[in-house]
Amino acid sequence: MASIRMQGLAKSFGSTLVIPPLDLEIRDREFIVFVGPSGCGKSTLLRIIAGLESIDAGDLYIDDIRVNDVAPAQRDIAMVFQDYALYPHMSVYDNMAFGLEMRNTPRREIDRRVQRAAGMLRIEPYLQRKPKALSGGQRQRVAMGRAMVRDPKVFLFDEPLSNLDAKLRAEVRTEIKALSQQLRTTMVFVTHDQIEAMTMADRIVVLKSGMIQQIGAPDEVYKTPANQFVAGFIGSPTMNFFDVEADADGVRLKNGARFGMPAASMAALLRGGGSAAVLGVRPEHWQVLNPDEPGLKITVSVVEPLGSDTLVYFDSDGMRRVARVQPELQVKAGDVVTLGFPADKAHLFDINEGRALR
Repeated sequence: MASIRMQGLAKSFGSTLVIPPLDLEIRDREFIVFVGPSGCGKSTLLRIIAGLESIDAGDLYIDDIRVNDVAPAQRDIAMVFQDYALYPHMSVYDNMAFGLEMRNTPRREIDRRVQRAAGMLRIEPYLQRKPKALSGGQRQRVAMGRAMVRDPKVFLFDEPLSNLDAKLRAEVRTEIKALSQQLRTTMVFVTHDQIEAMTMADRIVVLKSGMIQQIGAPDEVYKTPANQFVAGFIGSPTMNFFDVEADADGVRLKNGARFGMPAASMAALLRGGGSAAVLGVRPEHWQVLNPDEPGLKITVSVVEPLGSDTLVYFDSDGMRRVARVQPELQVKAGDVVTLGFPADKAHLFDINEGRALR
């Protein structure tokens, strides 16, 4: 088991600064997820931990030992890649055992570790098969098993689910979460999929342009995003944003609709001496009101029934917005609907810096 600590860590490729100086601590036995859009630096950070990328500035500690110049093989880390990287001519058993054989691990210990990992990953029936005889999900389980048998201090996952279809992705995601709860080993997982981050992590690290935007438990990041970027990235469908003007009574949209806001958010805005802000409302927090109630009058553009709920798209201020409503409403394109939201579910952001006002 091991903690990971980065102090002033920075990385450039040529003249391009990919990771500005960064401080981050990953606790022992923690499942942490790096999440962000393509190019945000999450995979580079993972490769730095693994020793596959050099450090230009700062320090990296694993289990309180500085490892800047320690070779990857000496860091006691196991990595699971996006592609399975299995030896096609070897059986599943031999793929999982190969690394241990190269370390001259006794045969009895190899068999014990392989059988244990296969049992945890439910791949015992496939131990004598070749990779070509396995599904994508089974191959990814084998890749995970190959990492598990090493009993490493740290597991690193580099977008391991991106090659799987939706059903398999959900299944393997559950397997990895269950695995983390059984092994209680430090795990660092990289993904651009915020659903994976929300469902798997003890804590999420949201990255943008190599800089940490927010660190926190999934529920914390969802409910209290630090800025407009985090608010728009975490949550599916994405948060709706409106430019608004504020006064002592609340906020006013461009079309004249008015809404009350949490007192703390309004106080933070008015303390700054401005009145312009950005209002954020998550799709699931919209409420369909009676037609005669004050709220946002919308004309439905597109309806996407999902079974358990329905996504209703509408245009406002020249932008496409979305609300998640109950399927019993049976809304259809062209309907005029009045929407509102509970004041305590709304978010206000600084119109210039994007930081949350609360």
